[in-house]
Amino acid sequence: MATIDLQKKSVKIVLEKKKLATVTARVGLVLDITGSMRNMYKNGTVQKVVERILAIASQFDDDGMLDVWVYDNEFSRLKPVSEGDFDGYVNRIILEDELVHKFGRNDEPPVMKDVLRKYLEEEPSTDPAYIVFINDGGCKKSIKPIIESSAKHPVFWQFVGIGNGNFDFLRKLDTMEGRIVDNANFFHVEEIDKISDDQLYDSLLNEFPSWLREARQKGILEDEETEHKFAAKTEPIKKSFWSKLFGR
Repeated sequence: MATIDLQKKSVKIVLEKKKLATVTARVGLVLDITGSMRNMYKNGTVQKVVERILAIASQFDDDGMLDVWVYDNEFSRLKPVSEGDFDGYVNRIILEDELVHKFGRNDEPPVMKDVLRKYLEEEPSTDPAYIVFINDGGCKKSIKPIIESSAKHPVFWQFVGIGNGNFDFLRKLDTMEGRIVDNANFFHVEEIDKISDDQLYDSLLNEFPSWLREARQKGILEDEETEHKFAAKTEPIKKSFWSKLFGR
């Protein structure tokens, strides 16, 4: 447990520096499990990524749980991971489970839609969802309408490019037009296991604070005084979830 305790300390320092120490958020992790990621799963790199993102969830989320998805040309919504069961999570829950599709080609839109389904339809909340999305290159441009449509909802996408793949499309996220707020960020780190915890957390949380401010200003999130209160009664849904999300 010593390693994750150190990571939690690093996260706490970054949160205080960025004035995020009092923020509550649900944290999700989406992991690329395409064929080119095989070695990173086998050599323990992905397990370390899970542990490092779990440290963020332990600070942001009331229950300290990290929601996890993996995707190639199919996707799996996995058992959430906590400090009590993170050891060996990747081997136990991903690699040793034959039902988890792995090492195929990439197809991002289906898993992104399932992330939105969970946080907006199945488990709506006034707390924002902070999603770390790991990709090793070649992300499909068809994620564009999903990012655009989700901009009016309390979801922030933090894309992380690892390895030396093609990230041309993801690099354009900040300049994507047609959104009420800039709800997505991207940074690239060739060897994620070589970057320090302090550097990683600083990069991961670089644009989240400005998104929170803008989302509050635009009414996507409640203001800081009421953001942790969730009304027991909600207005009946007159349109289907996906019709509301995509404005059709």
